Amino acid sequence: VARTQLEVVNAAREGAREAAATPDPARAVKAARASLGAAGASARVSVRRPHVVGQLAEVRVSVLHRVGAGFLGGLSLDITGRASMRVER
Repeated sequence: VARTQLEVVNAAREGAREAAATPDPARAVKAARASLGAAGASARVSVRRPHVVGQLAEVRVSVLHRVGAGFLGGLSLDITGRASMRVER
């Protein structure tokens, strides 16, 4: 679980970096998903990016993480990471 949390937070940072540098939110989503590798396809990514330089762009990434696969099917946890960076241009 801890490793997945670190990966999700890192993905949010990658997305925030892209959101701060470019006005296209799709590029931030793509950067966040790419950072997660195969898990990126099912990740939920949201981007909030104001158009004012110096304001905070925020990216939130969530993945569903399954813990254990025992008799009852295991437990699913929603793991979320969030990052923000100042809009550069």
